[in-house]
Amino acid sequence: MIVARAAGRVLAELGVGTAFGVVGSGNFHLVNALVEHGARFVAARHEGGAATMADAYARMSGAVGVVSVHQGPGLTNAMTGITEAAKSGTPLLVLAAEALEPRSNFHIDQSALAVAVGAVPLRAESAATAVADVARAYRLAAGERRTVVLNLPLGVQSEHLEDGFAIPGGRGGEAGKDPLPAFPAHEGAGRPSPQEVAELAKVLAGARRPVFVAGRGARRARRELEALAERTGALLATSAVARGLFTGSPWNLDVSGGFASPLAAELIRDSDVIVGWGCSLNMWTMRHGALIGPSATVVQVDLDPAAIGAHRPVGLGVAGDVAATARAVAEALAPGIGGEGGHEALDPRPGGEGGRQAPGPRPGGEGGRTPALAARIAREIAWRDVPYTDGSQDGRIDPRTLSIALDDLLPAARVLAVDSGNFMGYPSMFLSVPDENAFCFTQAFQSIGLGLATAVGAALARPGLLPVAALGDGGALMGIAELETVVRLGLPMVIVVYDDEAYGAEVHHFGPQGHALDQVRFPPCDFAAIARGYGCAAVTVRERADLAEVSRWLAGPRDRPLLVHAKVTADRGSWWLEEAFRGH
Repeated sequence: MIVARAAGRVLAELGVGTAFGVVGSGNFHLVNALVEHGARFVAARHEGGAATMADAYARMSGAVGVVSVHQGPGLTNAMTGITEAAKSGTPLLVLAAEALEPRSNFHIDQSALAVAVGAVPLRAESAATAVADVARAYRLAAGERRTVVLNLPLGVQSEHLEDGFAIPGGRGGEAGKDPLPAFPAHEGAGRPSPQEVAELAKVLAGARRPVFVAGRGARRARRELEALAERTGALLATSAVARGLFTGSPWNLDVSGGFASPLAAELIRDSDVIVGWGCSLNMWTMRHGALIGPSATVVQVDLDPAAIGAHRPVGLGVAGDVAATARAVAEALAPGIGGEGGHEALDPRPGGEGGRQAPGPRPGGEGGRTPALAARIAREIAWRDVPYTDGSQDGRIDPRTLSIALDDLLPAARVLAVDSGNFMGYPSMFLSVPDENAFCFTQAFQSIGLGLATAVGAALARPGLLPVAALGDGGALMGIAELETVVRLGLPMVIVVYDDEAYGAEVHHFGPQGHALDQVRFPPCDFAAIARGYGCAAVTVRERADLAEVSRWLAGPRDRPLLVHAKVTADRGSWWLEEAFRGH
C-alpha cells in the first residue's frame, strides 16, 4: 500500500467521518482512500471554502475538522480559512500535499506558511514514520484543539509500506474497526489550583451584582456555569462566538459587547464582579472597557494561562478548564465563605490600586436576581424589543424590519452562519438560535467572504436544523462559487443577502470625513438571477410583503436552496460600527 492510501485509511480508523477539500493530483489517492474506508468527502469549489467548511463543521459538531488540499496553490488558496481556524482555536487538520523540489512550480515553504498564521506545521517524513506522523497530527488537533498543517511530500506519498501496519496506540487491523478516540488529555489537565479556586469563591461570595461572560472556551459548560450562577446570583452573558449558550434562561443577557442590547450593556456595566469564562474579554466583548464599571473586579478563567490578562488587566486569573473550575468553585462555596462581613477585593478596578468591597450575600443568595429584573429582562433584553423607527423607504427595507420578519417566519430549529461586514449585527442579534451549537460566527480574522462556506459546514454538522446563511453583498460575491456546492449537496438552505450595494463599513467609516467613496460603492447586482442560474429558488425583497415568497418556500418541499436578495437601506451604519471603529 502506498503512503497516500495508508494515510486515508489511518484517518478513517482514527474516527474521521467527514472531510472537505478540493482534489488535485497531490491528494487524489488520499481522498479516495478516505472515502473507501467510510468517510464522507465534501468537494468544495475553492480551497478557501473547503477550509472554512471544515472549520465550521468542527465548531458545530465538536469533532476534528479535516480538509485536504493540493500542494502549493491548493494550500495558499485555503490560507484565509486556515488562519480563521487557527485564531479561533479550532481543532482542524489540514492535509496538504507538498512539493519539496525547489524547481517545482508548486514549491513553497509550507511549514513557514503555517507558522505565519498560527497553525502547527508537521510533516510525514518517510514511509517508515508516515503512519505515526498522521496519527500524531490528528491527535494534536483533537487533544490540544489546535489547527495542524500536516505536509505530505509527494515523494513520501508514493512510497510503499506493508499492508499489516498498526497505528501507534491502536490495534491496526481492518479499517473501520475499533476507531481510536480523540487523544485524551493527561490526568489532571485543566484542573485549577486550590488557591485560585478559593480566591474566586471569595470574590463571588462577596459579590452583589456578579455577571458571568462565557466565551468559546465555555461552550460545553452550560450546566456547570448555570449551577454556579444560581448559587451566586450571577447574570449570564456570552461573547459573540458563544451566543445561544444560555438560551432559555431567565437570566440570559445574550451577547456582551458591541452587539449588546441597551439593557444588557446597562446590567453588565453596573455589575461589581465580571467573570470571563473561556473568554478573552477583548475590545469587542467589553466595548474597549466601557462595559467594566470603575470599581468592578474583573476575573478571567481560561485553560490557557497565556490568555489571562492578554487583552486587559484582571484582578484574578484562574488557569483551568471552565467546567472543572465552575464545579470546584461551587463546591468551595460552603456556608460562611465570604460571610456577611465581606472580604477584601483583589483588585476592584482593572489595573487599579485595590481596596475593599462591600459585604455581599451568602452563597446561594439572590444577588441581583429579583422578580422585577426577570420581568425586565423578558421585556427588554432582545434587540427586537428595542423600539425603533422603521426606515424602509424608496424600494429598500430596513435591515431591522427584515431580520425581525425573518425571525418570525423561519422555524426556531435553525443553524445560523453569519459573514462579516456592516450588516452582520442584524442577523446576529435579531435572528434567534436554539443553542450555542446553532450559531457559527467565523470572525476571529475578520475576513468577509467566509459566510456561505461557514453555512455549508454548519449545515452538515447539524443536519436536523434549517441552515441559514446571512451575507453582505460584498461577502456573497467573494464566496459565490460555493453556491454550486449548496445546490449539489441538496441543502435546504436559506441564504439572505443584505445588499446595500457597497462595502458598507467603509462607506460609513470614511464617508462622514468627506472622503470619496467611488471605490467602495457598486452598481446594482441581481443576486436573485445569479442564484437561479445556480439552481436556487430566489426572491428579491424591497418591503415586508415581498417575504411572502419565503413563507411559500418554507411550506413547500424545500428541494432546493432559497436565496433572499434583500435590498436594504443604506442611509446609516449599523449601531455597533461606532464601537468597532475605535479599534482601527
